Amino acid sequence: MVELLQRNGCILKLFLALFLFLSLVEVPAVEARIRHYKWEVKYEYKSPDCFKKLVITINGRSPGPTILAQQGDTIIVELTNSLWTENVAIHWHGIRQIGTPWSDGTEGVTQCPIVPGDTFKYQFVVDRPGTYLYHAHYGMQREAGLYGSIRVALPDGESEPFSYDYDRSIILNDWYHKSTYEHAVGLSSLKFAWVGEPQSLLIQGKGRFDCSTLTTPSLDPDVCNATNPECSPYAMTVVPGKTYRLRVASLTALSALSFQIEGHNMTVVEADGHYVEPFVVKNLFLYSGETYSVLIKADQDPSRNYWMTTNVVTRNATTPPGLAILNYYPNHPRRSPPAVPPAGPAWDNVRARLDQSLAIKAHQGFIHTPPPTSDRVIVLLNTQNTINGYVRWSVNNVSFTHPHTPYLIALKQNLTEAFDRTSPPDGYDFVNYDIYKTPNNTNATVSNGIYRLQFNTTVDLILQNANTRNPNNSETHPWHLHGHDFWVLGYGEGKFDKFNDPKKYNLVNPIMKNTVPVHRYGWTALRFKADNPGAWAFHCHIESHFYMGMGVVFESGIDKVGKLPSSIMGCGATRGVHRP
Repeated sequence: MVELLQRNGCILKLFLALFLFLSLVEVPAVEARIRHYKWEVKYEYKSPDCFKKLVITINGRSPGPTILAQQGDTIIVELTNSLWTENVAIHWHGIRQIGTPWSDGTEGVTQCPIVPGDTFKYQFVVDRPGTYLYHAHYGMQREAGLYGSIRVALPDGESEPFSYDYDRSIILNDWYHKSTYEHAVGLSSLKFAWVGEPQSLLIQGKGRFDCSTLTTPSLDPDVCNATNPECSPYAMTVVPGKTYRLRVASLTALSALSFQIEGHNMTVVEADGHYVEPFVVKNLFLYSGETYSVLIKADQDPSRNYWMTTNVVTRNATTPPGLAILNYYPNHPRRSPPAVPPAGPAWDNVRARLDQSLAIKAHQGFIHTPPPTSDRVIVLLNTQNTINGYVRWSVNNVSFTHPHTPYLIALKQNLTEAFDRTSPPDGYDFVNYDIYKTPNNTNATVSNGIYRLQFNTTVDLILQNANTRNPNNSETHPWHLHGHDFWVLGYGEGKFDKFNDPKKYNLVNPIMKNTVPVHRYGWTALRFKADNPGAWAFHCHIESHFYMGMGVVFESGIDKVGKLPSSIMGCGATRGVHRP
């Protein structure tokens, strides 16, 4: 008996010692999780702006489900293509895909498309907190409603450099009544047909088209029905006195937008997943592919609701503003605000838009200092061209076209005949080209050649805007880089001066982003490290512009890419290889 008590006493002492040790050692509260989603992509009739049309949905929804995760989590999306007559691919916009370039979701660049009836598994790690997006990256499917939000939180116990009570997401979009097929055929025809201005603006998938303006009214009353609850204004309910983090993103097919909330200022605190030195705005300019976090305080008269509006800028558009309701609890969310919706800024106020771009700096304490110099400078001149009678967008007089075999596969498997091995030029005729005149560009070509970058080198990209084919016209272009973030070193008006403008670069606290505008008749300077092995698209995020050739592809470190999954194959030179 004595021996048994002694033995139990030793066990008790060991248990107490272990408990004391664990109480003193920091143990991670939560390990990284695996977040598993099963999505079915299919067409359904929807009326997001009261006009009924076919919409591409995910599990019956557009926008699709929001992905909620924490930094370090693994996301698995099993995507079943039930479109039946169309291929599909989904890009995870802002997720760098470190170690998983085959999950970037860019058809023709990183994977073959997902054919009807197939299920494809995307798997990747969300390595940074922030606000991101997902959307179709096949043809022009994004404008058909295939998009959604990704919100990545910090790990438990870590804090951000700002505080708030609640977290909300809003995606802004423009909306056409014609199908993507009609647009694609018009853009691809010798008898060129431009897509025109969108019919509506959507806030979180809801808008309001004036059915009385239909030029050819339908006999079917459901074709355009203003009483359809699908197109009732989106309402975001707030509790008086609380502070809200509002993650605002744009996935427009064409339009640059301004977003404003009646009676409320917005404090910008994040851009494309990076903390911003806070600054206050009354209206926020957004370009397709950009994401921001703004803080708003519900500090106005709580007895009423307030308008949230968005309107087109950079184009003299006929599209009416998009409307939503900031609903002060306990008012009814459908109760219309008593005031007239606030008018947005003038569409042609370039200075205001440029000022916002210049105001975005990295938050003190979260600055990632860029390399002081670059190893290579590539100047990309955006132009409109006519090539063999077809209207195209080009970069340095080269209009991009996808190969039949995705670059990632062709490069990794050394399929030398899969694409043009001649790289596009690093610049244009700086001395003689007049960016303010309608271009001649008689030597423009179509190519699927790519830029080969030495791995881990620093590359400067200078986006140079110019006149379109129309006199006295230059369009704003939002450019998005896959697989990387870049430092935004500066913006300027007119032609980039390669001798003097680099002296003005912000090398102290530049913001890092993945999408950035180049303003009309202006330039934007970017710097990035080619440190993520793979093949990565860099393109204008306006749907029709990229479709018409406004993009390039970068390759670096392809020898460091792991074994490619066979599921990304099955097209071009890899026909017959695909195994789901």
